[in-house]
Amino acid sequence: MAGEPQADCLFCKIIAGQVPATVVLETETVVAFRDINPQAPTHVLVIPKAHYPDAASLAAGAPELAADVLREAGAIAAREKVDDHGYRIVFNTGSGAGQTVFHAHAHLLGGRGLQWPPG
Repeated sequence: MAGEPQADCLFCKIIAGQVPATVVLETETVVAFRDINPQAPTHVLVIPKAHYPDAASLAAGAPELAADVLREAGAIAAREKVDDHGYRIVFNTGSGAGQTVFHAHAHLLGGRGLQWPPG
């Protein structure tokens, strides 16, 4: 069922405290933690506590939760002091786009120049 924790999901295990992570923010609806393979000086993953496999299913099934992810990403950008110079919020959807954990998550990237187009 959408939103329910998945036993084989790495991010569900992080939310449950079964896998360690460097948590930078936790609210009632989201958890944010540092990426273990950072692609920028600031690279934080912001994930909903409810399991949705990708950004599209999150937006369709729980738009208010998708808004929470985006709002908290912006708050973290301000706390990390990357909001003045710019930051990027990226949702990879599908393996062809680089998604490796199929639990919706936003990558917050900042702290260096970010070229366009990415990839």
